[in-house]
This record gives sequence, structure tokens and C-alpha cells, in this order.
Amino acid sequence: MKYYLVAGEASGDLHASHLIAALKVADPEARFRGFGGELMAREGMTLVRHYSSLAYMAVVPVILHARTILRGMQQCKDDIVEWRPDVVILVDYPGFNLKIARFVHEWTDSVTGQHGLCPVYYYIAPKLWAWKEWRMKKVRRYVDEIFSILPFEVDFFERKHGFPIHYVGNPTVDEVAKYKADASSTHSTPSLQAREGGGASIALLAGSRKQEVRDNLPRMIAAALPFRDNYRLVIAGAPNIDREYYQKYIGDADVEVVYGKTYDILSQATAALVTSGTATLETALFRVPQVVCYFMQFRQLVTLLRKILLKVPYVSLVNLIAGREVVPELVAEQMTVNACRQHLSSILPGGAAREGQLQGYEEMVERLGEPGAPQRAAKLMVELLSQK
Repeated sequence: MKYYLVAGEASGDLHASHLIAALKVADPEARFRGFGGELMAREGMTLVRHYSSLAYMAVVPVILHARTILRGMQQCKDDIVEWRPDVVILVDYPGFNLKIARFVHEWTDSVTGQHGLCPVYYYIAPKLWAWKEWRMKKVRRYVDEIFSILPFEVDFFERKHGFPIHYVGNPTVDEVAKYKADASSTHSTPSLQAREGGGASIALLAGSRKQEVRDNLPRMIAAALPFRDNYRLVIAGAPNIDREYYQKYIGDADVEVVYGKTYDILSQATAALVTSGTATLETALFRVPQVVCYFMQFRQLVTLLRKILLKVPYVSLVNLIAGREVVPELVAEQMTVNACRQHLSSILPGGAAREGQLQGYEEMVERLGEPGAPQRAAKLMVELLSQK
């Protein structure tokens, strides 16, 4: 069968690449094409457009790059029609992907009158439980199946909105488990430590978009610098952001930027400062105590709007999965250098919050379930498509 995938950021590229690998096992005749990144292409997908050319967030950047985004969307639509896949698999990225879902669902063949191009599957569902719940109407109309990776989404989609979904487990569990298994089987010291000289470290994960790095990294560095005598400060570089961009915010500070080694960095880190997203979950699975940092422009307005618009009490996946505050969240006006530094001090060895956070991680891991998410999702997808 022919699978068209659309992922719009680094984490989506990673998760989709593992799904492609699992689909190749479940369907030996599988062919892949779509929007995404290097990891998806490495698994054999024909890459039509790289996600980095469309990865804009917040109102102003989206408006400034509206023409680029619209051109990319039209390119995606045209390419889907020309290739005629058996299914379109959307990976998160709802602002773009729900429009693609609508197009695929409403498409009509001018010759045959066929309505609807193919089924639309969502792998890593849009986070409607957090905000923009009104998008649920679009999901009902334009999405055929949802393959969820977050256990609490079952309550939201099925019990609240009566939309059955498939909880398949979380692929980050698989990715971290594989990394640990590979490291254990080779009995090797992580390459980062061997190359850089080792030593205790504080990891700085400032996001995968330039806006996130701009808003968060300077404050993260300022908060962590007082601990530089005892800990190396290591930034996990996002693949789509060049070293020069990071250097603007590092200046003369003794801070390293390391690319392609996020799991090596986390496997050695004593603590971490993390911008909210999948990275908070990865950090927890490596059992690294963390402070979640998410500074934004117009922070007082954002704080007010958060209370009005955000439908959940937390922004980090760790706290949402655990159902309670396991890690501190410094969002908008709460994200100050002093607050970040105080929380960081409390999760370093001997700090008052360190052990409690590690215990909370174990609760979260139990709720996530066992590895095998991409395989379960792939098997279900192939079965459902075969029935159709």
C-alpha cells in the first residue's frame, strides 16, 4: 500500500520514522512519500518538502511567513492528489494537518465523481484537550482514525466527545528503551562523554524552533551559570538551527552546543532545564530531574490568556500523564532567571525536590505502559486498511 505522511517538526520526524519502520514490517509492499525530515527519508520515504521550511509558531511569525506556508500547503495537496495514496497519516502539527485532512476528505474526482481521496489517520493526535477544543468538529468530519500516544487522551476523545480512538502506547518509551538497550549491549561509554571529556552536566533543551531558543535559552544560561564550577552546561542543538544562531545567545559563556546527541546528553545529565514538549517526557524517561521553562513575549498577557484559554492545569507531558505536579513549570511571566535558578538548585544532588521528582517519574512510567507503540500502531493501520 501507499502511505503519505505529514510531519511538521523534529519530534514528529522522529516518531514518524519509527512508524515507517514498523509499517515496512507489517506491510512488506509499503511505499512512502510526504512532508517531514531526514529521519523519515532515511527510512525510505520520498521527501517532498522538509518541515523546517514550514515550522513557524506564534501569531506574528505565521503572518510574516503566510505566503510560504500557503505555498507549502498547496504543494502538499497537489502532491497527494497526483500520488493517490491508500492513506494519509498526519503527525501532530494540527494548524497545517487539519487543513490537509479536510482537503483529502472533501476532494472529488471531476471525472468519476469519487468523493474523498482516501482515509485520513492521525498518529499523535492534535492536543485539543489543551486548547482549541472547537477543532474537535473538524476531527469528527475529516479524520477516520486516531492512534493516540497519551493515556489521558482516551478520556478526552472517547468519554467527553464520543470519538473512539486507539491508545497504542508512547513511542518515546520505545526510543529511550532502544537507546538504553543499545548502550548496554555494546558496554560502551556514551560517545559524548568520551569525546568531550565527561563530567557532571546540566542539560539545556531550549526547543526545536528559533523562537523558542530566542525566548528561553538566554534565561536558561543565566540561571545555570552559577553552577558552572561543578557542572558542564550542554545545549542539545536542534538539527534545523545552526551553531551561529545559538552562539548569539551564548556569547562568551562557557557553554557547549552538541548536535545529534540529545540522548547521550540526557544519559549523563544530573539535571536539566527543558522547554515544554516531548523533551520533558524524554528527560523524565532518563530519570533526570528537570525544570520546565517556557518564556514567551508579552508574558503578562500570555499568563492571563492561559487562564482563560488553556483547558488543562499543566503544560508539561510529565505532569499531564502523572495527573499531578511532578516537575515545576515556569511559564510566561513565571519564567524568570531567579525562579529558574532556585528550582534548579532544588533538583541538584542534595536538593529538597530531587527525590520527590524521581518518585513521580515512576508513577508516570507506569501509566505510559510498555514499549511497542509504533508496532501496535502499524499493525492496526494495516488491519484497518485491509478491511476497507
